[in-house]
Amino acid sequence: MPSSDTSPGSSYAVAVDIGGTFTDISLLDRNSGAMWRAKTPSIPSDPSQAFMTGVEAVMADAGIAARDLSRVLHGTTVATNMILEDKGARTALVTTRGFRHVLEIGRQDIPRHANLFTWVKPARPVPADRIHEVVERIGTGGRVLETLDETSVRQVTETLKDQNVESVAVCLLHAYANPAHEIRVVEILREALPDLAITCSTDVLPVVREFERSLATVLNANVMPGVSNYISRLQERLDEAQAASPLLLMQSNGGVAGTEAIRVAPALTALSGPAAGVVGAVNAAAACGIRDIITVDIGGTSADICLIRNGSIALTQQGKVGAWPLSLPMVDMVTIGAGGGSIAAVNNDTLAVGPHSAGARPGPAAYGHGGGEATVTDAHVTLGNLPHALLGGSMSLDVDAAKRVVSDNVAKPLGLSDEDAAQGILAIMNNNMIGAVRTISVERGHDPRDFTLVPFGGAGPLHGCALAELLGISQVLVPPAPGLLCAAGLLAADMKAEFTRALPTAGAVDQDAGEAIVHGLRKKAEDWLDAEGVPASQRELKALALLRFHGQGGEIAVEWGQTAQETENNFRSAHKSLYGFVLDAQIELVTIRVEAVGATEPIKVPVLDPSARPDPLQSQVVHWPGGKKETPIYDRASLGAGNEISGPAILIQLDTTCIIPPGWIARVHGSGALVLKREAG
Repeated sequence: MPSSDTSPGSSYAVAVDIGGTFTDISLLDRNSGAMWRAKTPSIPSDPSQAFMTGVEAVMADAGIAARDLSRVLHGTTVATNMILEDKGARTALVTTRGFRHVLEIGRQDIPRHANLFTWVKPARPVPADRIHEVVERIGTGGRVLETLDETSVRQVTETLKDQNVESVAVCLLHAYANPAHEIRVVEILREALPDLAITCSTDVLPVVREFERSLATVLNANVMPGVSNYISRLQERLDEAQAASPLLLMQSNGGVAGTEAIRVAPALTALSGPAAGVVGAVNAAAACGIRDIITVDIGGTSADICLIRNGSIALTQQGKVGAWPLSLPMVDMVTIGAGGGSIAAVNNDTLAVGPHSAGARPGPAAYGHGGGEATVTDAHVTLGNLPHALLGGSMSLDVDAAKRVVSDNVAKPLGLSDEDAAQGILAIMNNNMIGAVRTISVERGHDPRDFTLVPFGGAGPLHGCALAELLGISQVLVPPAPGLLCAAGLLAADMKAEFTRALPTAGAVDQDAGEAIVHGLRKKAEDWLDAEGVPASQRELKALALLRFHGQGGEIAVEWGQTAQETENNFRSAHKSLYGFVLDAQIELVTIRVEAVGATEPIKVPVLDPSARPDPLQSQVVHWPGGKKETPIYDRASLGAGNEISGPAILIQLDTTCIIPPGWIARVHGSGALVLKREAG
């Protein structure tokens, strides 16, 4: 549904981010800047149920009906989970004769941090018996070397009927240079198999590299039925509530798109939740005048780390989802299995934390759902870092159960006190995240000490200061609603789409040929913006060139210049910035991409009034690394602009808990964010 189909005069937008443990909801009145928030347990068996429960909760708080909504935005992990858990559709692949083993061959390498001697190649998402060949051949320059044999395609359709597949991926050799054969194969398949989901590489990733293109197409086909069904369920629930607003879904590139675009390429949503959080973090930091940040999003299952320089979110096409490279534009971040539900276990007298998680059910033992394994959350409860109830007091914590699992599963096997065992769990968790932070900072030539750390997610503010101390970072910024920041990021996200065309043959930058490609891609981008109902005043188009030095295996995206020399100079500058050198070699243009943006109206940032510092609600004993101490607990909602609180202290709110260790001081910014710094001396 185009974004122009909105309720007349309505200024309300609602955003829903579904995580592994909780579903976060934010409702915004764009006219006043007023915000209503809710958090509800996720329902893995039917995420749409938690979606609507949360939407109805915030609408009730605001006193509005679904028909008053102008936008419904959603970040979903449906595609991600299907890929990670191998629960997608039964998929087949159709490819060129002689290339059925492209997926199995892969890149003949192993993951960077894997053990050379113990790594085992994961099973491919499509087994060999469901990979079928058709007779045709396109050359590297797009020239037809062998005409498509349509009889071979029809033979494949009969085989597919016998295999009871649910989805089909079509990826023919060099289709990026000439898609004619691929388009015809899809037409024949759809005629013969109208009930199947069918996708082709030219709709998903029309670029060079057979393995990555084939894999992206297969993964897209794999999740297409599930995502399409999920979108349909969401739309049905919204229709039942009489919502006339469009449903927009977050993509991995940090922008949103309408449901029709997502149905065609659902793999674009693979990292939508983390991408939304980064957008929210950039906005929260900008409100405080901060542009260089490292974000750490810690949820129940994983931690996502991203580096932002000068307020600009970098994209990569070398991302991964689980074991698979996914060469679609996505926010450049690192994800590790470290969250509040990460399980701590002792094996051979060695304590390990994560990557396995207790999930939403049974979850940590402290949640009272029968969890029997020690988790990071249980360690926090054991140390006293968390109050005895969460979610505004609606969710009581079972302190005894948390202490028991830490004692039985960690402390006793290692001969430690419960508190030392809990401290050890947190220390390992923090060091795991430090490694990921260094991957996106030090290993890329950035000193983390030059950045402000922005922890968010339900567990982020519990670890922010500890991570900063390990990294040598002197300033931490905690957004106003860190546990709901992904939902807030959805509200701030622009509409985005990328349109890509690989050159038939990589070579020197040809300005005239490149301009012709850019013109064609701009036309596609404008058509997409028209379909999404984006006004002309809110449109932005940017042309990028993906270049490399001759002999290199990867490209760098830089701005397409007015001349070939300008484009090449942009590339040299970017290469030197990334790697510290440039080569005396031919520069090759591989791909051209046009990025289309439909700008979202900036969110009004409410300004907190100054006030006297409130008294603590209560206090409790917390076992800090330097010893236990009676620690005051404050309600963050009662703090005014300019309030300062010295550690140790605990700040509680609906969506998270923030701890201020001894030696740190927190100051409330006018935007509602907390800026924490080490105390002098």
